[in-house]
Amino acid sequence: MSTPINTERYSYKARWFHWVMAVLIVLAYALILSRSQFAKGTDLRALVVQSHFWVGIVVFIMAWFRIAERHRHTPPGITPPLEGALRLAATMSHYALYAFLFAQPLLGLFTVLLERGALPIPLTSLSIPAPFAIAKDTAETLEHYHVLLGTIFYYVIGLHVIAALWHHFVRKDNTVRRMV
Repeated sequence: MSTPINTERYSYKARWFHWVMAVLIVLAYALILSRSQFAKGTDLRALVVQSHFWVGIVVFIMAWFRIAERHRHTPPGITPPLEGALRLAATMSHYALYAFLFAQPLLGLFTVLLERGALPIPLTSLSIPAPFAIAKDTAETLEHYHVLLGTIFYYVIGLHVIAALWHHFVRKDNTVRRMV
């Protein structure tokens, strides 16, 4: 059951999840893009890639708590309210962003587990074993979709930021103020 706590802003927890997850997503992108700065087979490259994996897992776990918080507290309304196509676009983009928060980490996790048979724990020689056999062909397919989805979401995230700026500076509604 949703209960409103403040009609002007998202709950503190919802805002915290939003901004921490935004930072983690930027970090995940930065880590995976920076891996080419280190030679293959080096400890630093392994650390960067493994850190990327684990940041994705943290995002996945936090997404569940973020959804729970969203259901626990009704999001505040946009003033003035969105109508028609704008409302549909906002709803669809939010569904896409939430789908990304779940699908992208899962694709990455299954890629690693199917390719390596275990998930390495950074800065240790430990790993979490996969509950299934290595399947490199399937891992390659999942990695393809993980990379594709990551590329698509550069644009979706960019549109999210542009839309927030448009709401704030052009439409002059409370969209951004609700999340800060």
